[in-house]
Amino acid sequence: MSEFKGVLLQLFFALMPFVMYNVYYRNLEINYSRAFIAITCCISLFLAMTFPSSAVQGIMFDIRYVIMFFGLVFGGITTGLILLAEFVAYRLYLGGIGAFNAMIIMCVTFPISVLLSTAYHRARRKQLVTLLAAVLFSFLPLIYLYFSHTDYLLTHLSFNMIVMPVQNFIGIWLLVTLFNKSVSDKELQLRYLQNEKVEAANHVAASLAHEVRNPLTTVLGFLKLIRSNAFSPDKTERFIDISIEEIHRTEQILSDYLSMSKPLSSHRQELDLITHLRSVVEVMTPYATMHKVSIQTDCPAEAVMVYGNSTEMKQLLMNFIKNAIEACMDVPHAQVLISFKSLGDRVQFEIRDNGVGMDGDQLSRLGSIYYSTKRTGTGLGLTFSYQAIRSMQGTVSVNSEPQNGTVFTISLPVA
Repeated sequence: MSEFKGVLLQLFFALMPFVMYNVYYRNLEINYSRAFIAITCCISLFLAMTFPSSAVQGIMFDIRYVIMFFGLVFGGITTGLILLAEFVAYRLYLGGIGAFNAMIIMCVTFPISVLLSTAYHRARRKQLVTLLAAVLFSFLPLIYLYFSHTDYLLTHLSFNMIVMPVQNFIGIWLLVTLFNKSVSDKELQLRYLQNEKVEAANHVAASLAHEVRNPLTTVLGFLKLIRSNAFSPDKTERFIDISIEEIHRTEQILSDYLSMSKPLSSHRQELDLITHLRSVVEVMTPYATMHKVSIQTDCPAEAVMVYGNSTEMKQLLMNFIKNAIEACMDVPHAQVLISFKSLGDRVQFEIRDNGVGMDGDQLSRLGSIYYSTKRTGTGLGLTFSYQAIRSMQGTVSVNSEPQNGTVFTISLPVA
């Protein structure tokens, strides 16, 4: 039973980089870095060597070969050398009768790990390389012990035949396979999210072209009138003021549009939710008009301050409003209504449409990654929006019935 507990503890240490990756990078729009691999591997190696499995005092069994191979595969040779230096220093500090043997075995296994990590990146069937590494690092230490410490190996045969192969074989297989799967899923998610943002930007750009032409046409007309010198100075001054206002309006529309395509950052600050909503509504109104959808807002006159990221807030508002527009653009008298309600230390706002609605199965899967009610959608828009709301300690709920529209209710804490 004690051997079983030791193996489970070592496997937990082996899976620490995988667990920490999923916790740290879950809501980030970037994938792992080599620095992250180096840090997590150093922590895992230190803990594994501090709490090893052992049948005889001084002879320690841990998942050092698992971490070393993993660090080389995903962190590169620099990470591998850092882990090697940590191992040598800490193993000499721990001492014991097995310290010299540990150094000899590492002199053999480290070059093999370097070769296998190179083969892993070049191989088409990476699972075969992983399997080969698991087998080699499970039995090479036992082979060395058989020739150097035969009596010890035979005396504790059951311990050595169970602990070392199980720890290394299962550890390498689980860590490399699960981490590689998570990294691949993250890359796919980032790619789909980027495609979703580009698609949304393309849709909005078509309608913005019309919105930008209007003020430019106005300015052009007034410039022609001013050039004719057929009006009084007061009238001409008024024409100039209107032209300047239209140029500022055009500049604001373009700024709002461009801000939505910028990459997100983790910086958070107090921001006015009402100002952001009006900015997004102004950008989305041409898109709604193009599809014969009216947008109505019932906003308070005073500012509503929340804590979050400005670009992130605009992006999630655009996602919800765009979805609402697309849900009702094929129904007569299509309408999107946005309303606010103050609930003490929280603010709640609703985005309601009178569109096609959703059934129970669609509602239960809404917000899940890669699920979308649109034929060409990826589901990443709402997935991102849900994660952004949760990161601001907010909640989101949805009520909908087929052919009776949909209501998204978003609640955020007041800053």
